[in-house]
Amino acid sequence: TMALREHALSLFRGAVGTVRPAPMLKRALKLQRDGCPQLLVKGQAFPVKRGLYLVGFGKAVLGMAAAAEEILGDHLTRGIINVPLGIQESLQRAGMQEMLLKPHSKIQVIEGAKNNLPDEEALKGAVAILELAEGLTADDLLLVLISGRGGSALLPAPIPPILLKEKEKLTKMLASRGAAIQELNIVRKTLSMLKGGGLAQLAHPAQVVSLILSDVIGDPLDIIASGPTAPSSHSVQDCLQILTKYNLLHNLPKTVEMVLSSSPTKPTAPENYSHVSNIILGSNSVALEEAKRQAEGLGYAALVLSAAVQGEVGRVATLYCQVIQLVCLAFASLGKGPLGDELRGKLLQLAAELQIPGVDLDEFLQALGGLGPDRPICILAGGETTVQLQGTGKGGRNQELALRVGLGLHQAQGTGASSPQGRCEILFLSGGTDGQDGPTEAAGAFCSPGLVAEALQEGLDVEAFLRNSDSYTFFSQFQGGHHLLVTGLTGTNVMDIQAILIRAM
Repeated sequence: TMALREHALSLFRGAVGTVRPAPMLKRALKLQRDGCPQLLVKGQAFPVKRGLYLVGFGKAVLGMAAAAEEILGDHLTRGIINVPLGIQESLQRAGMQEMLLKPHSKIQVIEGAKNNLPDEEALKGAVAILELAEGLTADDLLLVLISGRGGSALLPAPIPPILLKEKEKLTKMLASRGAAIQELNIVRKTLSMLKGGGLAQLAHPAQVVSLILSDVIGDPLDIIASGPTAPSSHSVQDCLQILTKYNLLHNLPKTVEMVLSSSPTKPTAPENYSHVSNIILGSNSVALEEAKRQAEGLGYAALVLSAAVQGEVGRVATLYCQVIQLVCLAFASLGKGPLGDELRGKLLQLAAELQIPGVDLDEFLQALGGLGPDRPICILAGGETTVQLQGTGKGGRNQELALRVGLGLHQAQGTGASSPQGRCEILFLSGGTDGQDGPTEAAGAFCSPGLVAEALQEGLDVEAFLRNSDSYTFFSQFQGGHHLLVTGLTGTNVMDIQAILIRAM
């Protein structure tokens, strides 16, 4: 599997490389300087009549801002970005100079949101961004850089007189009563000056151009970093319903009561967003397209299953194992028989249960059926699984997914249900595009069907490690950590990427 492993690594690196801040911005953003200067974003032109300002928030925004300032040069009037605490130091340590601003930058950097929680520092940055936006005129252009991961925690600006600690207390009370993350976000947005389109409205009448790196399945503009430049799809009414549902309506801080009672509950005329352009520059789909292009260049027949794989990690592992078994059956010319039909039925049922949006499995299976054993196959997917933590181990969702796929392939061999698997060489890779999987220095892991048997020979019980949510410890101890995917911090984040590589033996 050495060649398969090298290929998988190269595809992963290529996918991540294409959504790294500098290449991503340089592909999409140009400044035309002759005549009236214009900002060109993916072919759209925005005239720069007077001032050109920049604001940004989120984990990848420092690298995005450095690239943007290089492109804009002295046309940039001024900028403010709000980034996670300690990020400049960690990029410096990692030798990622290209992600840092130059010494005499016009962009002010504020670090806050320790442990991804809104705090006084984040509030200071949010208020500075708010004040800059408020002061703009119709002739100004505001470039907004948004990175989903960490973006929301870095933009806390409660509607006065609500204090940050009161908003946080309310959020904690909701969470402790079992409110879903979507519900928490609706309440946060309703009580915020900048979220839910607030930033775009404050910047009016200036032209607002948002460049967005999405870390959310399906790239919904009003969800990424709580949608500061997108119209909110929720109202004050929705917020009141959530507070009623969790029995908190009569238990609110006085300031929150004041703000909610003075907000119009009747739908008002929709706010105007004609001055706003939201442009997604980087997403899981963009990364997968690049991986597919590279796989085809390496001679693979490449298919993208979905950029929206979600659900419990064990169920998603089963889905991938079934896909692998189907390919191996097709290679052995058994795909059309009863075994293939049974597997296809199970796969369709599981995909429906996982509710993976935008997956046309029938079309995918047809494309799969048309592939013969003469060419190796690469199947790509992306998204974000969920892990129910058990025990006290150390791991991450990508390492756990790889380990569960390895176990699933081992069990399928054991039942003899998929003897054709033995005639295929198989490699599975799962990795986080930010280079960090859980609280570990690995981005993810590789596995192959022989993994569990080899581990047993080394006295390692895979199922025991899984019961303790301890995938990282397993991969560290197994074959000297050879199966860990270690990339270092990448400075970007578009969720996770999986690659399945199969060739006939």
